[in-house]
Amino acid sequence: MKAIVYSAPGDSSVLSLVERGIPEPAPGEVRVRVVASGVNPTDWKARASVGRALVADEVTPDQDGAGIVDALGEGVEGLAVGDRVWVYLAAHQRPTGTAAEYAVVPAARAVPLDDAASFALGASLGVPAMTAHRALTVHEFGPARLSPGALSGRVVLVQGGAGAVGHAAIQLAVWAGATVIATVSSAEKEELARAAGAHHVVRYPDAGLADGIRSIAPDGVDHIVEVAIAENAGLDVEVIANHGSIGYYADNGGDAFTAAVRESFAKNVRWQGLLLYTVGDEALHAAAEDVSAAVADGALPVGEDAGLPLTWFRLEETAAAHDAVEAGVTGKVLIRVGEDAAE
Repeated sequence: MKAIVYSAPGDSSVLSLVERGIPEPAPGEVRVRVVASGVNPTDWKARASVGRALVADEVTPDQDGAGIVDALGEGVEGLAVGDRVWVYLAAHQRPTGTAAEYAVVPAARAVPLDDAASFALGASLGVPAMTAHRALTVHEFGPARLSPGALSGRVVLVQGGAGAVGHAAIQLAVWAGATVIATVSSAEKEELARAAGAHHVVRYPDAGLADGIRSIAPDGVDHIVEVAIAENAGLDVEVIANHGSIGYYADNGGDAFTAAVRESFAKNVRWQGLLLYTVGDEALHAAAEDVSAAVADGALPVGEDAGLPLTWFRLEETAAAHDAVEAGVTGKVLIRVGEDAAE
């Protein structure tokens, strides 16, 4: 099989295309014929982490993907050869990511993909959608799961509504019945956030941003999905409702943040950091189930018309795909691994 590998951390030049034998699944694992691989910031950051030991002498990158179950390891139930699946955390503490024609993953990380969903959609789930799910389910008064109506009466603020996580957060929150406010930095991104389903979109930088958000949500916002806590912590405290939650998942804009102590404790603010790698199996399984339900309901479309432009690369162009994500390309970067990737 063709696979992208690296044997030492570094910039994208460490990635190379090689021929390797098709791996066999161990007990509890499945082998997936990868159709599309999704690239996230975590993928290039893991590859570039100089000084951190690799999990194996040779690693294939990329956590997310979609494809078809090709073989089952002993003891696997609930999946069958030929099943269409989306894959998450394929390369977490493992050397077999999705930038290859075949990937072996724990069966729990291969999730049935609705027949009506494209492989492009499946490869766009994983890290973005599951992160968004977690950010929306950490409020002191719930809900812990998402479904239609679960967020009825709530107001959600999505900081950075044109990013992949922001896009998924808008869609999931709308599906769950929330009123959604998104922040963006340009007219182009405003169009994307509205296409994703945001009810209100506000632009930054703007000295009147907090007033604008409060005019939409005079009682405050209940849930904040935060991509840049170092830059936005002060604003978040200004606009959040009593007992509101701030789910932050990235260090865009800085690696430390400060917030007004009195104002935040007076509102009983819940600051909730989140990282899929360490969040635990219960939260991962809940996210996978709820995201799949949203996909089945047609609530998570991708593509420019749905607010998430797709940029495609060939497998041999994986280094360029990683560079595009590192450079901050708008939308979702995907790698076409199989001929049926456009389905």
